[in-house]
Amino acid sequence: MTGRTRRVEGTKIVRRRAVPALLAAALLLTAGCSSDGGDPSGADGSSSSPTGTATRSSPAGSPSGSPTEEAAPAKGSVKVLRTVATGLDSPWGLAPLPGGDLLVSSRDEATITRVDAKTGEKTELGEVPGVSPSGEGGLLGIALSPDYASDHMVYAYFTSASDNRIVRMLYDDEKPSGEQLGAPDTVFRGIPKGVIHNGGRIAFGPDKMLYAGTGESGDTGLSQDKKSLGGKILRMTPDGEPAPGNPFPDSPVYSYGHRNVQGLAWDDRQRLFASEFGQDTWDELNAIKPGDNYGWPEAEGEGGGSGFHDPVAQWSTDEASPSGIAYAEGSVWMAGLRGERLWRIPLKGTEAAAEPQAFLEGEYGRLRTVAPAGGDKLWLVTSNTDGRGDAKGDDDRILELEVR
Repeated sequence: MTGRTRRVEGTKIVRRRAVPALLAAALLLTAGCSSDGGDPSGADGSSSSPTGTATRSSPAGSPSGSPTEEAAPAKGSVKVLRTVATGLDSPWGLAPLPGGDLLVSSRDEATITRVDAKTGEKTELGEVPGVSPSGEGGLLGIALSPDYASDHMVYAYFTSASDNRIVRMLYDDEKPSGEQLGAPDTVFRGIPKGVIHNGGRIAFGPDKMLYAGTGESGDTGLSQDKKSLGGKILRMTPDGEPAPGNPFPDSPVYSYGHRNVQGLAWDDRQRLFASEFGQDTWDELNAIKPGDNYGWPEAEGEGGGSGFHDPVAQWSTDEASPSGIAYAEGSVWMAGLRGERLWRIPLKGTEAAAEPQAFLEGEYGRLRTVAPAGGDKLWLVTSNTDGRGDAKGDDDRILELEVR
């Protein structure tokens, strides 16, 4: 497909993938919609689905797998073992604690809650001060310090009155409920904010550096601007300084040309993958190579042209609107919001070994976050109380899955 037509405020605009940068920016400044917008797709009650129109590709210029690297099986399976907890309000980020319990952030309430993974009992640790929830912004991703065993620090990405920022807080579980979070210490600030496209996923990599996925906040020109923090994957030290070895001198920018990065995960060979929203045509799973350009706003999906990194796999926006991702059993597992399903992308190196496979379609509504639970287990968080879902009586919830 070489082009597409969309309508913005009654004006017909024809957009082609390979257009000059200035023209692309001019055409797309009016584009504010996210593939997460609109009504979620209808549920059909099935426990799994065929691949639909999801496609895979061989990423140009991506780090390829060794010829001896084994491919994941073409077909997998998902079994819901149990519902861990219910009654969560706008859950967004999830961080497993040593010992098995879970920390969950609430986007709209700006609170962090501890969930007992055995009983489902919820204990609110406290509200994070300075959060300004609005639209897609609020208290978003959370992560534990790589030295959590000794420093007990919890990191959080949130939308303030002026920007998106990353803070860290001491978690003292000896204090009374509601008072267990210390005052936030800002380690990184200045990420562009908007009603839409605030990014928000944070994770510590195998190198113990802090990675953050950001959005372009609705200003498409930021994605190609390497001096901007919007539409990027950032890599920094735990103190918020540009990490050693980054591709651009004295900069936290690790990759650019992204629209709204929502998921970060590493495979068993320490290779980074990221999911992101497309606009009207293609959502993406990407293999991240430092310094590479992932195309937005000049390219969406594969075939964007020379200099742009093609995705590992792509989906029509009604099938995905991808959020969190996790790696397990040789595959990347990707939560779908508007798509209301869990996608399995089997890998061989940094390429898809077979067509993506969908599970749980329509069964639990919008899916926000998926995280490793050890071995062949995953945690899965729904997102039906975020103002766009069809919340049931016990939403939102955390599920434990067994995957193959």
